[in-house]
Amino acid sequence: MSSKHRAVGLLSGGLDSILAIKMILEQDIEVIGVCFTSPFFDNLIYTKSITDKLGIELKVVNFGMDYIEIVKNPKYGYGKNFNPCIDCHTYMLKQAKKLMEELKADFVFTGEVLNERPMSQNRQALQNIERDADLIGRLIRPLSAQLLEPTIPETAKVIDRERLGSISGRSRKPQIALAKKYGITDFLQPAGGCLLTDETFSKRIKDAFDHNEDSINDLELLKIGRHFRLSENDSAKIIVGRNEQENKRLNELAKDTDLILLPIEIVGPTVLIRNYKNKNLVLPIAAGLCARYSDKSANRLVKVKVDDIIIETEPLDESLINKLRI
Repeated sequence: MSSKHRAVGLLSGGLDSILAIKMILEQDIEVIGVCFTSPFFDNLIYTKSITDKLGIELKVVNFGMDYIEIVKNPKYGYGKNFNPCIDCHTYMLKQAKKLMEELKADFVFTGEVLNERPMSQNRQALQNIERDADLIGRLIRPLSAQLLEPTIPETAKVIDRERLGSISGRSRKPQIALAKKYGITDFLQPAGGCLLTDETFSKRIKDAFDHNEDSINDLELLKIGRHFRLSENDSAKIIVGRNEQENKRLNELAKDTDLILLPIEIVGPTVLIRNYKNKNLVLPIAAGLCARYSDKSANRLVKVKVDDIIIETEPLDESLINKLRI
């Protein structure tokens, strides 16, 4: 595709970002989409299918430990759960600005809608994000552009402001109408892909950070299994697989310092123990958890193997399980 001007557009896979891209494309501006992946969200396969349909190039940015530090200590705090939406979006836009400069694009744009989200998309938040990302005058929100200050591309007639939107608020009716106009039927639900907005995952990540478990490997573990934490004399973490796929993933993520437990003679979960201090203290508990989530045996005792050791144990008491559960 060849055109006089180009722009970098953030693509989440949600309807708002798809509509924003359509609005820019129809003004004969070349669009390069950018999507982001992290331990908390990864819509790459879906966004790639969207860019293929739209006929635009897609750039992928993988978040690393610098992003994890932002999640741990956000300047603007968290939303309802462990989601630092303002800081996260600012970080994304900083990466998009780098792409804009590398590709010699004219501006960056997003699918943000004024007042759609009370914390991260009110007027002040949008201004703060634009300032902190060092994109003042170069960041367009096409869906709400006519309600916001004109940007440099608009005043320079790179893009026609009158053909941009004036959407505000949480009603989805204007977006649904635009989707019908553009023939868009396939899109992700708002905020549906970010684990940081999930209440259970938020508890897990807070617990992990409290115990200095903040590597990418540690965070990948948070997405699978049942999680337990010892509290007396040892703060070991125990993770119990829930199905064959999770059992396989636990083995893939296991470090040399971890312990892996497996039931023998009956079908049951893989159990991983991490950051333990006292092996003799944690093994009976982990074995009891393994027994509890294994298929029922002919008798109450279950055999569990760890290294070359076989532990014969009863399932852990339900009241203790609930006390240890994260």
